[in-house]
Amino acid sequence: MEYKVEKKSAPGREEVEVLGETFEKGKPADPELGKWRQKLVTRKEKLRYLETGERYWFGKEWYGSEKRKNPA
Repeated sequence: MEYKVEKKSAPGREEVEVLGETFEKGKPADPELGKWRQKLVTRKEKLRYLETGERYWFGKEWYGSEKRKNPA
């Protein structure tokens, strides 16, 4: 697949090369593609999938701006 490269002006610089569209137009041949609920059978598998995808909310081993390592 050949990618389109466009030249655009950037602030504070001359023209830069920007990667264009990288997808193939059209619809997938199989309408079931991307339907994760049908691929996972048990409730435990579905919860594991969601917890992995939403690890920002379910993670306990990190210290983001909402959680503190040492409580105030």
